[in-house]
Amino acid sequence: MARRRAIDVGRRRDVAVKSQRFLVTGDVDAGPITADDGFEDDRLRLIFTCCHPSLAADTQVALALRMLCGLSTAEVAKAFLVKESAMAARLTRAKKKIVLARIPYRVPARAELRGRIDAVLLVIHLLFTTGHTAPVGKNLSQVDLVERALDLARMLHNLLPDDAEVTSLLALILLTDSRRGSRVGSGGEFRALADQDRSKWHRDSIDEGLALVGESIRRGRPGRFTLMAAIAAVHSSASHWDETDWTEIVGLYDLLLDAWPSPVVALNRAVALSFAEGPSVGLAALEELSAEPQLSTYPYLAAARGDCLERLERFTEAREAFEEAALLTENHVERDFLRLRISQLN
Repeated sequence: MARRRAIDVGRRRDVAVKSQRFLVTGDVDAGPITADDGFEDDRLRLIFTCCHPSLAADTQVALALRMLCGLSTAEVAKAFLVKESAMAARLTRAKKKIVLARIPYRVPARAELRGRIDAVLLVIHLLFTTGHTAPVGKNLSQVDLVERALDLARMLHNLLPDDAEVTSLLALILLTDSRRGSRVGSGGEFRALADQDRSKWHRDSIDEGLALVGESIRRGRPGRFTLMAAIAAVHSSASHWDETDWTEIVGLYDLLLDAWPSPVVALNRAVALSFAEGPSVGLAALEELSAEPQLSTYPYLAAARGDCLERLERFTEAREAFEEAALLTENHVERDFLRLRISQLN
């Protein structure tokens, strides 16, 4: 653990140095970054600096993920559900705009943090989700990215302890990462949520996460991260899969869709609906999403359809859906899991 921590510190320092070279070009005003500005870590300081309101919100997030968090252009593209070439062009345009518009490279004053917090929250969340389930590769997770996101979420919470969404992001990461030890079996095989040994879930992380969720909800109208953390809390509160309150989860997804309309949120709601009201209802909701351009190459849509079809005993169609999902999946552990389900149907 100490060795990994030392490697992470070294990478963090290298990323910070390299990022300044990319972000400060030509005559851009590079205001001094001081150690007494309230930030505990250079990465968090740089992320706030990178999330400049002169750039489009998605561009702020993409640039920070690519230049400061160590994600490849391909990983950033998958996080945004766009093609790699489109993301590369977006990043190039953003760097040119920084130079041409003479956007100052300056740590924002404390009064300016609120205007940038939404983008910073999304940077940390996408960093975590990319690490939690790696979009490409032989391993299910990238633990270094998960731990980096958790560190950033804790530091952000220390910086803005009264912000409900900041508190909720930390809770969401804690609750989701608490399952890390049960997501892969002894042979390296993927374990779906229904098949996980919940005694291996990290209880301290769950207790801390649940307390933070309660704290956020008491502060008033919940935002997107508070609602996502509440959904994770429902899963974490169930001792067994059969005890999951799917009706409550569907209700939370309804609120989340109002706060953050997104095809991925709609997909997750449809999956929850399939367990709350039956696979036929869930399948109908999934079919409505088949025309969404962002989900056209998203493997989880096909996998969710396959699960509903299998539960409806429409095995031929289920096999076809799982085969489609396997073709779209570039994570080897998930692909092997899908192939196993196909072989079981055969």
